[in-house]
Amino acid sequence: MVTSITVTGATGFLGKHVLDRLAERSVNVIAVSRRTAGQPEGDKLRWAEVDIADPPNNIFAALGRPDVLLHLAWGGLPDYRARNHLERQLPAQLAFLRKAVEGGLRSLVVAGTCLEYGMQPGELGESFRCNPDLPYAVAKHALLRELLALKADHPFSLTWARLFYMYGPGQQEKSLWSQFMAAYRRGEREFDMSGGEQLRDFLPVDKVAEHLAALALAVGDFGVVNVCSGEPVSILALVESWAEALGWDVQLNLGRYPYPDYEPMEFWGDNARLKEALATA
Repeated sequence: MVTSITVTGATGFLGKHVLDRLAERSVNVIAVSRRTAGQPEGDKLRWAEVDIADPPNNIFAALGRPDVLLHLAWGGLPDYRARNHLERQLPAQLAFLRKAVEGGLRSLVVAGTCLEYGMQPGELGESFRCNPDLPYAVAKHALLRELLALKADHPFSLTWARLFYMYGPGQQEKSLWSQFMAAYRRGEREFDMSGGEQLRDFLPVDKVAEHLAALALAVGDFGVVNVCSGEPVSILALVESWAEALGWDVQLNLGRYPYPDYEPMEFWGDNARLKEALATA
């Protein structure tokens, strides 16, 4: 039975929503951030100030000796092309997680990315061979391989939550959701976007957070799990659904921005493994 969970990246977009979902559960939570001054605590929530790039000697103790570590922290986003992901983030993240496991951690859930699949189109399953080309995705996938190798010497449960696309309150200002909401609040009548024909796999961030909380509480050695809806939707249809929910009669100016060149036009996730894992939670 899980009585304590530590969450890194707790002040980030996803981390804040994960804390909200865990607050609904009967579990003690330690939220980790480089700076914790002014963060609210509660009966089941306290904060730990830890720098992943310069952690204390006994990392597991500094993390509160949790039953589960839910690791969401990763710097340098949303610049997926930065060499920083390979040169700084990967070695720092690996050293941090290795020391936590060597110190006694027995269950680890880590946020991965659908960009690990590379330019493969269509429905993507966890058994597909990954071929990442962006530095961010290459670094994430390399971390997964290293953690799998670490299990041979230091047995622990590992769930690699391969995140697809999410949106919602608190997302960084350059995201589609945030730009759309900012235009709505300004009372604009038009909104510039791409052609909108891309098919993607989207979930609201609170649903992603709910899934991550459940995976952490399940304490399963699930391996790679696609955290996704399993349903392709066009960007245009998604934006139209936002406008409808707001009751906003907005003119969508299609084709104003180019399509991203680092992802295929059509891809989404197979979420059968996610459903199986959640059924055990």
